[in-house]
Amino acid sequence: MRKDEWHLAQINIGRLVAPHDDPRVAGFFDALDRINALAEASSGFVWRLQSDSGNATDIAVAPDPLFIINMSVWQDAESLFGFVYRSAHTEIMAQRKNYFERFPTAYQALWWIRAGELPTVNDGLSRLWMLDRFGPGPDAFTFKQRYPHPGQPGPPRDHDPDPWCMGRA
Repeated sequence: MRKDEWHLAQINIGRLVAPHDDPRVAGFFDALDRINALAEASSGFVWRLQSDSGNATDIAVAPDPLFIINMSVWQDAESLFGFVYRSAHTEIMAQRKNYFERFPTAYQALWWIRAGELPTVNDGLSRLWMLDRFGPGPDAFTFKQRYPHPGQPGPPRDHDPDPWCMGRA
């Protein structure tokens, strides 16, 4: 791996509508292992945040036990987009409103990292903050308005609007 290669990091957060053992979120948790395995088998997958349980949903990043986090790293935006919007993940994501409260701020952010590096939870939360406060930019962006990796020429690229790509659907 060359030191000038870049990977795409992503974070998404949410507040569950009910605790883990509540039937209202059972569909989400029932699919979690299958979706995580699908991600790991997907083309372009590099890494995902996980605890000893194999999931990130039990990593406490806030005092609120219903607040959960997901982070992963991909070789490029196209690989991540393919997993999110063109795989079995899409069906679960389409049910997001059943499992998660509407989030008042940005809940998904993308950013470039050097290949071989792994983002921390604080890295991800700071990218959400930047996106929420300043809008998309080279340090925190969305699928809708992607920014090229450092050293790649060109302005940001707008993509077809999709409410799930906005980070605020």
